[in-house]
Amino acid sequence: MKTARLVFVAFVLFLATNCLFWACKKSSSERGSGHLRVMLTDDPAEYDAVYIDVQKVEVNVSSDSNTSSGWQTVNVLRPGVYNLLQFSNGIDTLLADADLPAGKLSQMRLILGDNNSVVVNGQNFPLKTPSAQQSGLKFNIHATLTAGIVYRLWIDFNAGRSIVTTGNGGYILKPVIRTYTEAIGGSIKGYALPGVAKPQVWATMGADSLLALPDSATGYYFFGGVAAGTWNLLINAGDTTYKDSTFTVTVSTGVVTNAGSVLLPKK
Repeated sequence: MKTARLVFVAFVLFLATNCLFWACKKSSSERGSGHLRVMLTDDPAEYDAVYIDVQKVEVNVSSDSNTSSGWQTVNVLRPGVYNLLQFSNGIDTLLADADLPAGKLSQMRLILGDNNSVVVNGQNFPLKTPSAQQSGLKFNIHATLTAGIVYRLWIDFNAGRSIVTTGNGGYILKPVIRTYTEAIGGSIKGYALPGVAKPQVWATMGADSLLALPDSATGYYFFGGVAAGTWNLLINAGDTTYKDSTFTVTVSTGVVTNAGSVLLPKK
């Protein structure tokens, strides 16, 4: 009886260990990141030019409802001085471009350098930044980054309201900013089994053709950042003793489409 109990306990521990292993395996396979593109744009203003010295962008992304997990730096593609008035009336410029962990994007901080100025009637005046903003211009975002989805986020300056005249003829930068986001394309996820069939997954739509190699243990595959529309999926068996499978899925902007689990049959 004692031996039977020991065998039973060992069996339970074996199952628990394997369950944990497969859970971790699936989690690591499905873990992903969203792609964020930060765009800079501006409302028109009655100045000759408004120059801001953008050095760095920082974001606060959390995997859950707790948004106090800290700041992450998103490298600016071209650090330096930008004339805001060049990006009005629907014109924008790509400021930063990066992959970020999927989760809640709660806040963003724009770190400026010292070369900020405004040109009034042909004369250049330095733009002073209040001490409270010298650690960065912080504003709330409240967007959700989904793994495999590309997002564009616009930092929209209101240059006309962001510059305050001082009593001695100087100018202070007190930014008035709004932000808005747009999800671009969608994603496809699914499972292609069994692993011994050595499946490859092809996704095609028009001239676009993408290839994914499923995880050898779980069969999980993923196509990220694909255009919205109807995609043809071909699960091609590398082992010729198995049959291929074809079907279509419809991808929507900002959505991860679940293609389900496909078990390739024997010929």
